[in-house]
Amino acid sequence: QVHLVESGGDLVQPGGSLILSCEVSGLIFSITPMGWYRQAAGKERELVAMIANSGRTRYADFVKGRFTISRDNAKNTAYLRMNSVKPEDTAIYYCKATPSTSDPYYTADGYWGQGTQVTVSS
Repeated sequence: QVHLVESGGDLVQPGGSLILSCEVSGLIFSITPMGWYRQAAGKERELVAMIANSGRTRYADFVKGRFTISRDNAKNTAYLRMNSVKPEDTAIYYCKATPSTSDPYYTADGYWGQGTQVTVSS
């Protein structure tokens, strides 16, 4: 079975930093594009950042220059480094694995973790 486990969520002050981790098991991590999403209370889930198996990255405009997505294929882990956080970054952060259609683990919905809470407040 495929499992994604996020960790690192916490209460952090505005302007502070945080690193989220997403450990993946049950699929071929090195060839799997990964993404971080977030969902604030009362709002829809939105894309934060994505990283391809090649290492190419893409970011939502609201985090450009502040957040960095990365991956360590040896550890089957994706990361989201969050700098200069703002109160509006408060949300549950989810990681998602999106195997390609040629991947034996492909599924149209991808695979989601359970989420980790990030709260930005003084």
